[in-house]
Amino acid sequence: MKVGIVGFPGTGKTTIFNTLTGLKAETGAGGKVKENTGVIKVPDPRVELLADLHNSKKRVLAEIVFVDVAAPQDAQQQRGSGLHPQVVQAMRECEALVVVIRAFNNPMLEEDPNPVRELEDFRAELILGDMVPLENRKERMKKESGKDKEKALIDKCIAHLEAEQPLATLNLDPSEWSQLSGFGLLSTKQLLFLVNQEEDDFSEGLPAELTQRAEAEGIEVLSICGKLEMDIATMEPEEQAEFLAALGIEASARDRFVAKAYSMLDLISFLTTGEDESRAWPIRRNTPAVKAAGKIHSDIERGFIRAEVIAYDELVELGSEKKAREAGKLRLEGKEYVVQDGDVINYRFNV
Repeated sequence: MKVGIVGFPGTGKTTIFNTLTGLKAETGAGGKVKENTGVIKVPDPRVELLADLHNSKKRVLAEIVFVDVAAPQDAQQQRGSGLHPQVVQAMRECEALVVVIRAFNNPMLEEDPNPVRELEDFRAELILGDMVPLENRKERMKKESGKDKEKALIDKCIAHLEAEQPLATLNLDPSEWSQLSGFGLLSTKQLLFLVNQEEDDFSEGLPAELTQRAEAEGIEVLSICGKLEMDIATMEPEEQAEFLAALGIEASARDRFVAKAYSMLDLISFLTTGEDESRAWPIRRNTPAVKAAGKIHSDIERGFIRAEVIAYDELVELGSEKKAREAGKLRLEGKEYVVQDGDVINYRFNV
């Protein structure tokens, strides 16, 4: 799962990247000439508890890959000049986008921070980024015949974009979405706007105007003080806990954000456990059991016989698979069973 950290120059994208990953990528103009990549684990206390229950040798959490999207040196420009084509292409390759919005004074920029305007401008950039490949395709189709359905689909998308609406709000059937998959359309991607605030403003929450705009349009917005949280991310775990408690913050930005990103991507985790390891496996919501088996190994998917399933809460309450079986809480499910978040699964297969 690849999540891109993007935004206009000077918004603190690399600071946010360092906060989330605990890495120390160089910040500031000119500090980033290539993509920074960091892998972080998704906190899941269920894995820890299952590992303790079975004395597991290994504990393996789900992971998210965060990418600090790089811009060429000549692209370090003021907001409003558009996104560099290299940035746009990198965004197309991400499954979801975290858009960093500036709500702090940056002496390198002439403009005062304006989070609402910046949110609107970035959404406009996504729409513009989708217009280009669709209009190019429409132009090429003028020389092709027998493409009536595709032409109608492209026209429908372009009209929606011209109305300043993201394609995510366009009502298309699965076959039409499949036809569009090769374009890497930006306005169809899951978005999370992350407002990078001054330390003095952070405790006051998001600006009221931004909150109202986000609620009206169903936009996911979180606040963060990037500089402060980056310092916290470099502390030892015990120091982090003490510092957060002193600030009255229940969880670090990293933990809060990762949980939100996981939810944003509509992901859940099923669990496997035993003496060798206890592990969380990320899958899309509504994944059938046979496809979830493929996350572990393609042979399990190919030779699927059945899935032995226990709900996590019931397993913990009863204390063991044996007691769950005796209590009738262990279920035998087939290929089409839709895996639920927290299902503890043992697959039976034959290849």
